[in-house]
Amino acid sequence: MFDKVLVANRGEIAVRVIRTLREMGIRSVAVYSDADRAALHVRMADEAWPIGPAPSRESYLVIDRIIDACRKSGARAVHPGYGFLSENAAFARALEAADVTLIGPPASAMEAMGYKTTARARMMEAGVPVVPGATIADARELSRVAAEIGYPVMLKAAGGGGGKGMRLVESAADLAAGYERARSEAMKAFGDDTVYVEKAIVRPRHIEIQVLADRYGETVHLFERDCSIQRRHQKVLEETPTPSPARTPERIAEMGAVAVRAAKAVGYVSAGTVELLMAEDGSFYFLEMNTRLQVEHPITELITGIDLVREQVRIAAGEPLGYAQGDVVARGHAIQCRVYAEDPATNFLPSPGRIEVLRTPSGPGVRDDSGAYEGCEISSYYDPLVSKLCVWAPTRAQAIERMRRALSEYVVAGIETNLPFHLALLREPEFVAGDYDTGFIARHEATLLTRGHAGEARHAMTLGAAIAQAYRDHDDAKRAARPAASNGPAMSPWRMAALAKL
Repeated sequence: MFDKVLVANRGEIAVRVIRTLREMGIRSVAVYSDADRAALHVRMADEAWPIGPAPSRESYLVIDRIIDACRKSGARAVHPGYGFLSENAAFARALEAADVTLIGPPASAMEAMGYKTTARARMMEAGVPVVPGATIADARELSRVAAEIGYPVMLKAAGGGGGKGMRLVESAADLAAGYERARSEAMKAFGDDTVYVEKAIVRPRHIEIQVLADRYGETVHLFERDCSIQRRHQKVLEETPTPSPARTPERIAEMGAVAVRAAKAVGYVSAGTVELLMAEDGSFYFLEMNTRLQVEHPITELITGIDLVREQVRIAAGEPLGYAQGDVVARGHAIQCRVYAEDPATNFLPSPGRIEVLRTPSGPGVRDDSGAYEGCEISSYYDPLVSKLCVWAPTRAQAIERMRRALSEYVVAGIETNLPFHLALLREPEFVAGDYDTGFIARHEATLLTRGHAGEARHAMTLGAAIAQAYRDHDDAKRAARPAASNGPAMSPWRMAALAKL
């Protein structure tokens, strides 16, 4: 097992990885940009190293600086989290050349699944169902292929994901404009304007299957997550298991088997996710594979009891999984809401700034993964994610009730958040009934943002913020009354313990 692991990330995912490392008795190394000098992951790690200016292209995305931090700290392994360099094959190869272990898949698997058109070809060879479509060279070929597979069609960037370079085209009249927009977005986001076209599945569910694979050929799936609640192709809420009426034990077993087959086809090792589109009749198709830990992994942990980060570390250290598919059991229902610093009232514009008051929910079945704290800055340089609020309950109905309660307890002052939007969503009758697909928010956005829903939520938030401010004023008064000798800077007990060992 590793003695020391560097976490090549920031925010809540860095905090989350550090927590598991501490439980495993492994020393953690944080890296930070100038903007993150006071970040929570820096405070929690056993040691921390600066890697450059605030822009990620000058810090978190600079491979040489991450490797230099490994050399200086003596870390022999790196956990990349998600985003940044987590799916970068060049980074994986650079770590290998530096004799540092990547806690993730081999570079060959990243390359096989990182480029979508290549991944489609590999999956077809492996017998994995894919959506009908093709890579296109120019507008003339696009017109021919689109006519052959039939409208509506979806244009997608070959070199990336996250909703960038993606356009739904309803008819031939909109094809040329959609193609140019997709190419332009793809070039800006990925430096590659290659676009491919697929048959658009009408009102699909976005279902993903979590897989784990060790170095000895054992691969298992950890059931599904429903990620269909999306805004502009960006996930907002996830839950497991899916409430789709097409879900049966047999269908999930079939989807799981396909995901395992897809992982084995590229020699996959570590945690990964196979994303599928499921039609209303239950038929499903390969979408892509994310060769990293997913943002929404906590809800899988909640229903299975398996710590995915711990499993990643064990696998990277050469340990076998130690269990087979029949040993993996799912219990209950889990939901995750992504809490962002953005204002639903202004078309979800980011709301960076200082968090003046923060009171997070707790109680039975509640988990809040966050890198935020009261007084911290939500920077405009990075993704505005404040936290991932998750709940678990024995049934879906109870999980929805629990999430409503947790959201109503969540208090953030100083910035705007999408908490009111989540509260409205959790009260929408069709969502409560489980009747939704990837177009749900687009169809209900006006209703979700009406004054009634948002006003009710904001009233609860304002009241909570006032109560939290009263507590803060009380705490400030207590601190002011302490003797001067106790007014020095506070230090984390973990950092103090680490320093004592030096």
